Amino acid sequence: MIRKFTAGVWVKRILLRIVIVLAVFWGGGIALFSIMPVPFSAVMVERQLGAWLSGDFGYVAHSDWVSMDEISPFMGLAVIAAEDQKFPDHWGFDVAAIQKALAHNERHEDRVRGASTLSQQTAKNLFLWDGRSWLRKGLEAGLTLGMETVWSKKRILTVYLNIAEFGDGVFGVEAAAQRYFHKPASRLTISEAALLAAVLPNPVRFKASAPSGYVRGRQAWIMRQMRQLGGEGFMTGNKLY
Repeated sequence: MIRKFTAGVWVKRILLRIVIVLAVFWGGGIALFSIMPVPFSAVMVERQLGAWLSGDFGYVAHSDWVSMDEISPFMGLAVIAAEDQKFPDHWGFDVAAIQKALAHNERHEDRVRGASTLSQQTAKNLFLWDGRSWLRKGLEAGLTLGMETVWSKKRILTVYLNIAEFGDGVFGVEAAAQRYFHKPASRLTISEAALLAAVLPNPVRFKASAPSGYVRGRQAWIMRQMRQLGGEGFMTGNKLY
């Protein structure tokens, strides 16, 4: 009994220390990245390690950081139109979208639908790993609340656009603009921004360089949503640019 009790206490102490270390690490990251460029993300690290383990030593996962002033207003509007139209107004979670996704997933177990906001996606991409476990979703929720508390909406959108994956090894809107359109992110047109946003659900499967009919259809839908939201006026009115 003494041995079991001792082992149990030891395990609890180790777990508590791990939790404290992670809390300090993530809390420090939220505070630090509220004012400085983000040099890498958890997704970039995951992709880089995967490449090295597979023997691809030429693969380099990185992002060319640009400020919001160096990104076309169409790009921010495109990802909001495509991924999270309530982004300027919610506190990190779209409750109505979550409820709809849960109802859909109960009816269609083979076609799981997500309801992550841009804030949640930023938290996951920056600090966590891919997957659908309840542990990861719980951590994502806590990190999202932390980011929404410390960061402005403009900051969340800036970080999101700089670490989002737009293709195999293509991270951040600047790298995507240069790779696919041979121009800086500041010069992206509405059509180009919508195309980049169209591949976000699965940037490995969907190709901005060779868009399928589905991607083209999604691009057209995103452009319609952008216009309905009010174009660039939507961004400036919400102080996102």
